[in-house]
Amino acid sequence: MRYVRGEASLAEAKAVRAWLKEPANQLTAQHWMGQHMAALEAAEEEQAIDPAPFNYAGMQATLNQRLGFDGPPAAMRPARAAWRRWAAAAAIAGLTAGVGGSLYWQQHALPGAVATRPTVAPAPIQYATGNGQTREVQLPDGSTVTLNANSTLRHAAVWRPNVPREVWLNGEAYFSVKHLANHQRFRVHTSGNFNVEVLGTKFTVYRRHAQERVVLMSGKVRVNFQDQHQPAVILKPGELLQTADAKPTQVVHKAVQAPIYAAWKDSRLVLDDMPIAELATQLHDTYGVEVVMLDPALRRQTITGTVPLGDLNLLCQALHASFNIKVARQGQRILLSSL
Repeated sequence: MRYVRGEASLAEAKAVRAWLKEPANQLTAQHWMGQHMAALEAAEEEQAIDPAPFNYAGMQATLNQRLGFDGPPAAMRPARAAWRRWAAAAAIAGLTAGVGGSLYWQQHALPGAVATRPTVAPAPIQYATGNGQTREVQLPDGSTVTLNANSTLRHAAVWRPNVPREVWLNGEAYFSVKHLANHQRFRVHTSGNFNVEVLGTKFTVYRRHAQERVVLMSGKVRVNFQDQHQPAVILKPGELLQTADAKPTQVVHKAVQAPIYAAWKDSRLVLDDMPIAELATQLHDTYGVEVVMLDPALRRQTITGTVPLGDLNLLCQALHASFNIKVARQGQRILLSSL
């Protein structure tokens, strides 16, 4: 709000613009803009102010200038009308920085109508899971998503025909995407290096610890990278693609045992020559616990087998019995040591 009122410092303005550029913040930004526009409309009606018609031709230039995408940030001047035009431009242009339009406009088909009135789309829908939880979600198109523990999924409240279906994921999820008769695209956005685009298929997407991964079960997906100079990759069933934020151009693309990466949705943790250090990370992601390896040599060991998910105490017992690891639980800490 300080940025909107023109009271933000140069550093704060830069921070706001950087936030607006992030794809993961798209739906939130749209919702806030809608709220502000609705408030301004209400204030104008209350004060009997006759708003001037929007300058549609200048909206895109106004948006770019206010966001500072065309040059260094300019000093902000408090101007309610300018903010109103900026929000309108964002609604129409889709926030050039990547914010898709969830604000839309309706023309009143009345003779002599001078201006349009904005209609604010409903707030985005969000689903979340906590420690040790999984959740199956049905999307507006009939597709289903199973969220792994400590994950969130967001999408627009209304999906329009002939416009790509889009969701935003943080964490891990299994997607079963419904193919539609009009071949409408389905896109999964993360805050990392790539987005996933499909028609109809089954796959998992993982985004945690500055890493992201896609594993394809069936069908076909295309992975588009944020770096437009990096060519897209088409995955075949049974293939994995993985990148890390620290080295976004180093892409791992290989064949794997795909069902292993989706076993969690059936309350199983499949360990295929998995380093115990990686197991510790999975326990943290799933249950929110801190895993401490008292014996440094454990980090170099790998384990293979299947253990049940769900009850953390039962999982600890299974790890102890199956892999000869001493497992002790102290509240939200798991202590691992050699026998």
